[in-house]
Amino acid sequence: MRDSKRLSQERYTQFAEGYVASETHAQGSDLDRLLAIAQPQPHWQALDIATGGGHTALKFAPHVAHVVASDLTPRMLEKARSFIVEEKGVENVSFRQADAEDLPFADARFDLATCRIAPHHFPDVQGFLRECARVLKTEGMLMLQDHVLPADEEAARLVEDFERLRDPSHNRAFDEAEWMRMFVCAGFTVEYSERYIKRHQFVPWAQRQGCDDAAVERLVHMLDAAPPAARAWMDPRAWGQQAATFVNRHILIRGRLS
Repeated sequence: MRDSKRLSQERYTQFAEGYVASETHAQGSDLDRLLAIAQPQPHWQALDIATGGGHTALKFAPHVAHVVASDLTPRMLEKARSFIVEEKGVENVSFRQADAEDLPFADARFDLATCRIAPHHFPDVQGFLRECARVLKTEGMLMLQDHVLPADEEAARLVEDFERLRDPSHNRAFDEAEWMRMFVCAGFTVEYSERYIKRHQFVPWAQRQGCDDAAVERLVHMLDAAPPAARAWMDPRAWGQQAATFVNRHILIRGRLS
């Protein structure tokens, strides 16, 4: 296993419970938008990749025949299973450990694949997209959400450094043009995309990845010293205070297998 994947497993084993409970992952209109854009059908077989706390799998489960919730980290799957099956009583979700870049599923098995706020951890995002294409049926759909970077290179570097200081398992995010090219290279037609802004309470966001006071202070100083384009992109408010917030910007993409 590559070092970055091992690091992701270690960190998400440690912080699994916090991601199940996380309001920013469990709630928000972005889940509603994913559902509205995908328009899942009752007979569909769905795969949720890097399910984390299981919130996307839970959201789609009432609208499809079955969802396989997959994740690299066994502890995350345990917590997702407890949340979805034991707490919520959902019966049409199963769970499978899986590397997003080497999915343990047959070709053309699924009608829909979803992946929400995870690809920035993957060492080989193009490989992940090729695997999605492989396991999807002809005209199958990939519904993806992830961080998106500004086109300004200096601002993009700052955003990446900020994310990586908080979570060293953050590998790389991409700008919109890069995402479009990668979808096409994997055999998808991009049918629809939109931007989505998520505003975070800064301190809980940092603490969810185990940041101590010193790390929080470094993050504060980093954004204080950021170039104007980066500050405009992240839009900090009440910065340096307990009530501080900032935004990260996401892209939602619906791709259809050509």
